[in-house]
Amino acid sequence: MDHYVEDNAKRRLTDRLDILMAINILRKEGYDHEDLVREIIRIFYIDLDEYNDIISKAA
Repeated sequence: MDHYVEDNAKRRLTDRLDILMAINILRKEGYDHEDLVREIIRIFYIDLDEYNDIISKAA
């Protein structure tokens, strides 16, 4: 998936539901765990503590 996103155009994800929705969309597009974290960081400014909490509870 080739996306070009300028840093000033990134959306900020801090809400748990928004992060979860982004994770689910990327997983449906075929991203595994390692690629998922790289892609979500590239596309969004994300609260990594919240992201890690969601991922750890899903495992």
